[in-house]
Amino acid sequence: MSWFESLILGLVQGLTEFLPVSSSAHLRLTAAFSGWHDPGAAFTAITQIGTEAAVLIYFRKDIGRIVSTWTRSLANKELRADPDARMGWLVIIGSIPIGVLGMTLKDQIEGPFRDLRITATMLIVVGVIIGIADRMAARDEKGGRHRAPRRRKELEDLSVRDGLIYGLCQAAALIPGVSRSGATISGGLFMGYRREAAARYSFLLAIPAVLASGLFEFKDAMENDHVSWGPTLFATAIAFATGYVVIAWFMKFISTKSFMPFVYYRVILGVVVIVLVGAGVLSPHAGESGG
Repeated sequence: MSWFESLILGLVQGLTEFLPVSSSAHLRLTAAFSGWHDPGAAFTAITQIGTEAAVLIYFRKDIGRIVSTWTRSLANKELRADPDARMGWLVIIGSIPIGVLGMTLKDQIEGPFRDLRITATMLIVVGVIIGIADRMAARDEKGGRHRAPRRRKELEDLSVRDGLIYGLCQAAALIPGVSRSGATISGGLFMGYRREAAARYSFLLAIPAVLASGLFEFKDAMENDHVSWGPTLFATAIAFATGYVVIAWFMKFISTKSFMPFVYYRVILGVVVIVLVGAGVLSPHAGESGG
């Protein structure tokens, strides 16, 4: 991997990680359209450490409060009913599905799931799902001619059941094209949560999973020496800086705006990829080693 490739891919990772468009799909497609080798699951996981570092800094007050209260609640029973202590447990519970499936499906994630036809299909299907969830939330928030606005749930209403459902939605993002934020936020909207609440839990939930995945791939890469370390670390730094700007913008955007522009973008991109693959212009395995 060249330094120029790492610059572009780092920018792509940072720009798309927090938007409901799938960063893994965009890394895969950027490489395919440019005629570069697929950066691979290891590169994706390691550069995501950069974007998660942006989450840690952006939500540092929330995270510090949650970790402190949860840790103290282990010894202090009175703190166990505190919302921050509960959130600590709910993040742990919500991280279980992606941890189990990530280890179980590791070979598929690094191989068959990276087929561009699967990526394009997921862009379209999940895009439509996000659109439906967005319309449902807008209908509740605005009400209608014969219907008053409906209260939507806050993070204080989060239950173990909802945390597990969020976790299953996050696990779906193991397939490129799904989008971690898109799957979890739309799942939250379907369960009746406000946009900001769904997004905030989505980002907090991603921290353990992404950091664990990145560190696992980092250790594996160190042992097998199959990663271009200089460009990969450079891309990770670029992803961190870009990701911080994007997350700050996105949290303001979702409070007043619809997700529909992202829905249209996903569907159009997915259709374009399917057409190009079907016409033989693009190989479904473009850029893969040996493919």
